[in-house]
Amino acid sequence: MADEDQEQKTEQASEKKLGEALERGQFAKSPELALLFLLVAALAVFAFTIQSSSRLVADYAISVFTHFSVTEITRDTVTGQLGEVILTVGRAALPILLAAVLAAALTAAVQSGFRLTPEALSFSFDRLDPAAGFSRIFSKNALVRTGIDCLKLIAIGSVLYLGARGLLADPLFSVPVEAAYLGQFLGRAAITFLGRMILALSIVVVISYSYEKFKTQKELMMTKQEVKDERRNADGNAMTKTAMRRMARRLMQRQMLSAVATADVVITNPTHYAVALKYERSKDKAPIVLAKGENRFAMRLKAIAIENGVPIVENKPVARVLFSMAKVGEAIPADLYRAVAEILAVVYRTHRYYFHRLKSRRLEASI
Repeated sequence: MADEDQEQKTEQASEKKLGEALERGQFAKSPELALLFLLVAALAVFAFTIQSSSRLVADYAISVFTHFSVTEITRDTVTGQLGEVILTVGRAALPILLAAVLAAALTAAVQSGFRLTPEALSFSFDRLDPAAGFSRIFSKNALVRTGIDCLKLIAIGSVLYLGARGLLADPLFSVPVEAAYLGQFLGRAAITFLGRMILALSIVVVISYSYEKFKTQKELMMTKQEVKDERRNADGNAMTKTAMRRMARRLMQRQMLSAVATADVVITNPTHYAVALKYERSKDKAPIVLAKGENRFAMRLKAIAIENGVPIVENKPVARVLFSMAKVGEAIPADLYRAVAEILAVVYRTHRYYFHRLKSRRLEASI
């Protein structure tokens, strides 16, 4: 009994599992949402471009019928005339086609949470498995999808029936009207049908997407053991990262300790901070920080400096600012050029013998 309870998926999916599912393309997807976005985009573009598109087609039709009596129709001219028709209709329909493409892209982005899903595009042989395909056809999900499709058919059919019944009462079907009224009627009818279709389809989308969301969450639920394993792995990764950071810090400290022997000067606080600097006129544009430390590590830097005869200068404000602002391996901040230059000038005058030996020491360290 305990093993059965352990295997039941009773826990909500973790952030890690949700992220992996998104990368695989496993998220709530509703085909009806794509259709809804497409209709909304088409309606918006149609409402804004109907006058210009109608004028474009009307002007072309007037031009064709005006010159119809003098237009020569042969095998050679039909191709060009057909191309003009396609070009005119294409220019009128182009905004709607672009809106449809943008609507499709927006639908995919909204459903995926505006995240790329490269794994969803990869090919998998599991999709060719006949047994898996057969089970998908005769599954509970397929049954629900069939019900949603029937609901969609009923909604669209009702909209078409009610819309057509309302439009049949228009004067167009009972009394003579001007030719221009026909265009107005077609535009009004298209907007009416699209608007009612969007309203009906919105209800279907809410039902469809809610079901897909529920189904996906249920599929991604985890057992208690999976949650424990994931937490254990996360803790293990955190411990590994901590150990790697600790190792990198120790390695850097060793490099700093070995570099102190070739420093020009060590500036101290005197007990809290210590910063080792070097400056080679032919190589460095400004003094370089070789090492820095505080408290116990600062004392180790000072001990190595004393052991190797490196000049030590006590300057509390400069040491404090160097420790807080300067980075190891980089030049000191420009604001400290003057203060450090004064310290180096004093050191160069008072420790000439040390700097005479420093050249050969640096040469040996570089070999």
